[in-house]
Amino acid sequence: MLKADRALLHWRAMRGLGDVGLAEQAVQETLLRAWRACARFDADKGSVRTWLLAIQRNVLIDMSRARAVRPIDADWSEHGDLIELRHASPDFTDGLLDGLVVDELLSRLPAVQRHAVVEVILRDRAYRDVAVDLGVPVGTVKTRVHYGLRALRRLRLAA
Repeated sequence: MLKADRALLHWRAMRGLGDVGLAEQAVQETLLRAWRACARFDADKGSVRTWLLAIQRNVLIDMSRARAVRPIDADWSEHGDLIELRHASPDFTDGLLDGLVVDELLSRLPAVQRHAVVEVILRDRAYRDVAVDLGVPVGTVKTRVHYGLRALRRLRLAA
């Protein structure tokens, strides 16, 4: 494994978990799982980097799920605040405003990009399913989503 691959794994783990210790643990777990599954690696299906990233994706999902069900480590004096936060509901107006901003930004995209972003990102549909519905190749849907999200980032920064 190249040094750049390890750096990429660590960067993705930090981005996903937000903690240096957990990120290092995720990288180690990824490499351990790769070592155990090395007999199943097929170079015809992709590069080692792609294979490692796929394994890491599963590791990050597993770690995020495990963190979600564990109790929060906190001092007893903080429990009152945590209980209040746990039972607080978001302000309706915040959600409404966020929705209006997203709707406004989406309206500025070309129709094909807007439709692809809404279906894949907001409705959480698979690229393949959206491609079948639209009658276009999967790569076309991926390209539309990519350029749509890039345009949204630019619009948001310009606003």
